[in-house]
Amino acid sequence: MTVINKSHPEEFILLGFADCPWLELPLFIILLVTYPLAMLGNIAIILVSILDIHLHSPMYFFLTNLSFLDMCYTTSIVPQMLTNLGGSTKTISYMRCVVQLYFFHIMGGTECVLLALMSFDRYVAICKPLHYSLIMNRRTCLLLVSTVWLTGIIYAVSEATVTLQLPLCGHNKLDHLVCEIPVLIKTACGEKETNELALSVVCIFILAVPLCFILASYASIGHAVLKIKSSEGRKKAFGTCSSHLIVVLLFYGPAISMYLQPPSSITKDQPKFMALFYGVVTPTLNPFIYTLRNKDVKGALSKLSRYIFSPKRNFVDIKQNS
Repeated sequence: MTVINKSHPEEFILLGFADCPWLELPLFIILLVTYPLAMLGNIAIILVSILDIHLHSPMYFFLTNLSFLDMCYTTSIVPQMLTNLGGSTKTISYMRCVVQLYFFHIMGGTECVLLALMSFDRYVAICKPLHYSLIMNRRTCLLLVSTVWLTGIIYAVSEATVTLQLPLCGHNKLDHLVCEIPVLIKTACGEKETNELALSVVCIFILAVPLCFILASYASIGHAVLKIKSSEGRKKAFGTCSSHLIVVLLFYGPAISMYLQPPSSITKDQPKFMALFYGVVTPTLNPFIYTLRNKDVKGALSKLSRYIFSPKRNFVDIKQNS
């Protein structure tokens, strides 16, 4: 390893798939296709949620936040991945690494809690429909979303700051595609058991607790749905909730396998594939999952596309004709 006689290196070398160079071109092409898809899909969700008055409800307000978050999440790592996979330069400056570290984990921590909030919204809508508008009023929704973002920021700032204090003993090679907390802890030298323990404890609160809350919410939802006499009502309730449940499984599965185990036990290529999954695959699939299983969103997207490609119309008309 390259040894640098400073408190921190001027730059990191991201090894990526250096030992499997044949993987780089296929992954580069996949990212080059999926990144624009993720951006366009999430932008479309945000636009229809804002422009179509039929979608002015708490569920779509939270979905708009999720789409914005996914755009930021994937943007925090994909450009660096494309640079790493598509060129000979595998370095990232220390400051860029720090910015990426904070940004990436703010988005990740926020999404963990936001998905739990979205499950609570579905719980209130299905289990307490008569009190829904009273409980999930505009002020409450804004307060809840602000709390979610604040939680993600506190988690990322505290955990990333502590991780950056670890001595690297001159090592500046990271066996990863991006700067991520578990990999930095694994690369560090000296006593790092405290950091590993702190990461595990924090991740129990940011990952395991929201997941348990989601599962409890859906257990109550499932019990309530089975009591619905109308088959059409049951189908609609299951359709709305299944989209969210798929997104939860896609995000939490890889995140738990990465963060709820000691960094020292992480295998060589696990961080790379997990980062690709929850940082690229999930943000790309989310808009399609919510669109394909939601008639309201499909209808709004169809209406939006007609107005975009009609020279005699404009976006303002969407609100007027809704």
